[in-house]
Amino acid sequence: MEWFTAPDYWLSRLVLQRGLAALYLVAFLVAVRQFRPLLGERGLLPVPRYLARVPFKESPSLFHAYYSDRFFAGCAWAGCAVSAALLAGADSALPLWAGILLWLVPWALYLSIVNVGQTWYAFGWETLLLEVGFLAAFLGNDEVAPPVVVLFLLRWVLFRVEFGAGLIKLRGDACWRKLTCLDYHHETQPMPGPLSWFFHHLPRPLHRVEVAANHFTQLVVPVLLFTPQPIASAAAALMIVTQLWLVLSGNFAWLNWVTIVLALSALRLPAEAPAVPAAPLWYEVLVLAVGVVLLALSSRPVLNMVSRRQVMNRSFDPLRLVNTYGAFGSVSRHRYEVVIEGTADERPSEDGDWRAYEFHGKPGDPRRWPRQFAPYHLRLDWLMWFAALSPAYAGDWFGKLVEKLLEDDRDTLRLLRASPFPPGAPPRFVRARLFRYRFTTWRELRETGACWERTYVRDFLRPTRLSGTR
Repeated sequence: MEWFTAPDYWLSRLVLQRGLAALYLVAFLVAVRQFRPLLGERGLLPVPRYLARVPFKESPSLFHAYYSDRFFAGCAWAGCAVSAALLAGADSALPLWAGILLWLVPWALYLSIVNVGQTWYAFGWETLLLEVGFLAAFLGNDEVAPPVVVLFLLRWVLFRVEFGAGLIKLRGDACWRKLTCLDYHHETQPMPGPLSWFFHHLPRPLHRVEVAANHFTQLVVPVLLFTPQPIASAAAALMIVTQLWLVLSGNFAWLNWVTIVLALSALRLPAEAPAVPAAPLWYEVLVLAVGVVLLALSSRPVLNMVSRRQVMNRSFDPLRLVNTYGAFGSVSRHRYEVVIEGTADERPSEDGDWRAYEFHGKPGDPRRWPRQFAPYHLRLDWLMWFAALSPAYAGDWFGKLVEKLLEDDRDTLRLLRASPFPPGAPPRFVRARLFRYRFTTWRELRETGACWERTYVRDFLRPTRLSGTR
């Protein structure tokens, strides 16, 4: 079938696949470094306990067959190895069928992790990586030109990511309709970056322009993805510019980078296409079958997208092949942070020697400037932001976190930037207090050197100690 492939997109495919392999590598490295204290056998939300109550059909995962921390680590390291091989172009050195299978390996491994990841993996960028990763397996390699069906499906994912996010904003917080949400967002977002303070202090009229441009990019531009070239390329390029703006303004794990990689599917990069043979019949049949299945599965995400009760970041099938996306349907007007402190005093008192635990990414010390971590994802830091919004978000794991700090658990302490207590000398008591944070003004920054100003609100957790201790 002559129409089946689009040779002009071979370079777009190459950049897309290598970019996706790099993001897979980051995701697996995050799993290697963080799984043990979060999901391990002695973690905050142990995988074995989850597997005991959730059947395989609801959450397909290799770990239903067998679980140990060592096996989990092996799967995560295997994911790193395969992702690195794909980044180096190993799929192009294999026959077409073997290249497809090689791309399905990290997808299956990461699906196994996400499906037992519970709260720690309940983010839209996890399912987005999986959905795009599955499609990338059928893009082919150097033996065949990129198939039109898969390129269309990738644009379809990008459309749902952007258009769904635009709709959730218009239906959600009134500040999106009033063009005022960015008066607050840069300050109250889950994990500010090194430039967020400056973005927050941009003139308010410019914030209005930012919001209006966001609405245009998410509600108008996605439709242009399905128009002829060069309009589709221009639409994709505009999306990439918008995503890079978001990369500069905050830390959103690999959400922006996956979206950028997706946008490459609509870009026709100027390069002479190499001569390749026609696609084999079995490959054409396979790709068409995958396309039919994915379009059929798209019905529920589409119904959700057009519904007045639209929900964000939802999977409608256990393999997470077609999902719904969205972010920041509501925007907080004030920033709250949970500050965890410990003391070695025998009896805790309000004016005792309380020392704060510092996190890598979430605000703590008002003088410490935010860092850039994305696309690396600090899972505990993100969940601490949700905990500050409501204790209900942390009900399943916060008490266990405090217990681990009292036990001086090394794996848990590795999730933090710094412990105020030397190894082997844990605190007697730990407490948590809720503070309201705001970015300082230009004048306050010059006078104090602090980028944050904070005000005590209330106790989040009263001083507590390990049971049985004296």
